Amino acid sequence: MIKPLSLFILLFSLALNLQAANLKPFTANTATPALKLNDLHGKTHDLQDYKGKVVLVQFWATYCGPCRKEMPSMNKMIKKMGDTPFTILAVDMGETEAEVKQFVKEVKPEFSILMDESGKSISDWQVFAAPSNFIIDPAGKIRYTLFGGVEWDSDELINKLKALASN
Repeated sequence: MIKPLSLFILLFSLALNLQAANLKPFTANTATPALKLNDLHGKTHDLQDYKGKVVLVQFWATYCGPCRKEMPSMNKMIKKMGDTPFTILAVDMGETEAEVKQFVKEVKPEFSILMDESGKSISDWQVFAAPSNFIIDPAGKIRYTLFGGVEWDSDELINKLKALASN
């Protein structure tokens, strides 16, 4: 059974995905929220440990159709980024480990899947839709946001992220 919050996020996500998805410059003068969560193997990932890299922080859910569709392009994106210091931290939005493991078995993401069963990071990052994406620059600041699905391996996005890494 879908929880009321999950239903809201799903419906809002579907509405967002009717629009063209483009990276939006992040102009708010706020600090990047903390993000410290365990992956499916129990390893702790702290966003602070990724300074010096461009990081795609994505909030997603197993019931999110656009999330399922775009993860293969995220795998391709990693390969296209080549030697660029880059990583993806994909944060599941409050689901159980069993639900996430089944999804991972089907979709086969080649990046870190972080668990936020309590939903605390959703609140900290003010996430209201799945997928919600934040591009973090090598200094640890949010530079771009994107709400909704996108083909992450497009040349335009790859070039933008590589340029961010070299600034």
